[in-house]
Amino acid sequence: MANKIPRVPVREQDPKVRAANFEEVCYGYDEKEALLETTRCLDCKNPRCVAACPVSIRIPDFIRELKNGRVAAAAAVIARDSSLPSVCGRVCPQETQCEGACILGIKGEPVAIGKLERYVGDWALEHEPEVTAAPRNGRRVAVVGSGPAGLACASDLAKAGYEVHIFEALHKVGGVLVYGIPEFRLPKTRIVEREIDALRRLGVTIETDVIIGRTLTVDALLDEEGFDAVFIGSGAGLPRFMGIPGENLNGVISANEFLTRANLMRAFDADYDTPIQAGRKVVVVGGGNVAMDAVRTAKRLGAEATIVYRRSEAELPARTEEVHHAKEEGIEFRMLTNPTAVLGDEQGWVRGLRCVEMTLGEPDASGRRSPVVKEGSEFEVACDVVIMALGTSPNPLLSATTPGLETDRRGCLVADEAGSTTREGVFAGGDAVTGAATVILAMGAGRRAAEAIDSYIRRKYESQ
Repeated sequence: MANKIPRVPVREQDPKVRAANFEEVCYGYDEKEALLETTRCLDCKNPRCVAACPVSIRIPDFIRELKNGRVAAAAAVIARDSSLPSVCGRVCPQETQCEGACILGIKGEPVAIGKLERYVGDWALEHEPEVTAAPRNGRRVAVVGSGPAGLACASDLAKAGYEVHIFEALHKVGGVLVYGIPEFRLPKTRIVEREIDALRRLGVTIETDVIIGRTLTVDALLDEEGFDAVFIGSGAGLPRFMGIPGENLNGVISANEFLTRANLMRAFDADYDTPIQAGRKVVVVGGGNVAMDAVRTAKRLGAEATIVYRRSEAELPARTEEVHHAKEEGIEFRMLTNPTAVLGDEQGWVRGLRCVEMTLGEPDASGRRSPVVKEGSEFEVACDVVIMALGTSPNPLLSATTPGLETDRRGCLVADEAGSTTREGVFAGGDAVTGAATVILAMGAGRRAAEAIDSYIRRKYESQ
């Protein structure tokens, strides 16, 4: 029986070795390993994995093609729904999505869908199979931001025949893929840049160093530049802090800035002059994927690195795989711990973190048990750098410079499920609408918006 075959393990760098370098942790499957893992798939008639995928990849179909040795055909199946398979195969939380829904996971281990997607995606990067697109229809769409939402939207629209122009504020293309996710999880040159090159081959134009809201406005794109619609996928790059005493001390930094310096500006690379405050003893406050990325980066830069999180390990929002890797690399976890103040020395530099112990009370609105302070439990943690990884919100620049574009109380753009905003002809998706979330959820939003944009432009010209 196929479901009796054990899941094929994936090869990884030794934890003691990788904790001191920025090379990719996971090596992925080779051909033999990938083909063996495909034999575990039951090819379900009603595949729950597809329903659990935010971009609805036809998972059994691509696995079936791969099992039969037709890698190009497998890549073509994935390409119908995903423009970033090598990225998603590495960073998607498969354990709560496709693999979490796999029927084999009920009594055993699910099919390693993510690792198989990565294998096929990497094969496609090496062989560059041709992706077909409809003939150009003469309509133009502007995409603001080159992160996952923008790239997915641009890909679908280009395939549908639109002339697509992406505007990126930074000097590198990729959004959070290049500034937020570390090299040891997602190689930039070998993976991200080549995935984006595939988009350029579809005819998508990408312009960097353009800040929409400053260099150009949304109004200018629609009224002066001749675009029929605008998609906003500008992400959520504005960091949050706790509002506790001492956060203005030297040595307190947001995870967003820390990771941007390390990843986009390559502070870890001796060939670059980018300064970064690595610290000797670093405490990262938070428990999400960004917190794991920051603490593992600090470890690789030579620090003694600790996670401080106010709930228990069971409530950690980070991927299980990332928590596992962090523990293997020697990261200390202080659960049920909440900072109350950052402590400084006479020169204004961080010397420690005052914390209290927490217990878990009744569930909050998110369904997780609310942390409650344990009386008389105050203590100090020695450190010289504190990194706040508490989530992010969208930059208000776009909404402030675009009349009629409404935001909610969190500063996120108001948009319906299809991505339509309160301004006609302007669509949005990803973190700019939801706040910080995952790569694949942003891609799903970008794809839905592309469909809505196509319908909007068709209606617009049919009525003329």
